[in-house]
Amino acid sequence: MAFDFKKEFKEFYQPKSKPEIIEIPSMNFLAVRGKGDPNEESGEYSKALEMLYTISYTLKMSYKGDYKITDFFQYVVPPLEGFWWQEDIKGVDLTDKSKFQWISVIRLPDFITKQDFNWAIEEATKKKKIDLSKVELVSITEGLVVQMLHVGPYDREIDTVKIMEQYMLENGYEYDFDEFRHHHEIYLSDPRKTVPEKLKTIIRHPIRKK
Repeated sequence: MAFDFKKEFKEFYQPKSKPEIIEIPSMNFLAVRGKGDPNEESGEYSKALEMLYTISYTLKMSYKGDYKITDFFQYVVPPLEGFWWQEDIKGVDLTDKSKFQWISVIRLPDFITKQDFNWAIEEATKKKKIDLSKVELVSITEGLVVQMLHVGPYDREIDTVKIMEQYMLENGYEYDFDEFRHHHEIYLSDPRKTVPEKLKTIIRHPIRKK
């Protein structure tokens, strides 16, 4: 059976519908950076997702070809994630999507190396005939966060954020947004196949002890 990050690391991918404080360790990701409204048709964001999934599945299916990744085991591609912010704002304004800065990411197994990443970029570029130069291999240490499962439309995330903020303050923490720590979303549902009322999204905010 293929390794499934969501099942093996429930503390990171299956939070409850109430806030909790958790330490997130260093993880490796494919990443694409961009800006602008993610809902813009054929915009930067949709192109970023195409690039991320192209490389993710090139690596996942590598075992069927001639290229062999050391210590490879079959796995389920982890969910899409996104870090969101705006310039000159501490935190994020969820009501103004036009000014979004973002980094879209998909987690990688630890056995994927820079050499494997470079191979995947070259292989996918050759096969798909698309520009994949914006895809990066990055390591992110998120650290201490408050997180909660949001169920419902993305436009109603502010309700969940308010609950998280109250819980954080009541337990002696404060926000720790900076140029590296941002509003973080993990998308557990496919918006193309799920009605807005049933969308499941993990929301994380960086915090520190007061």
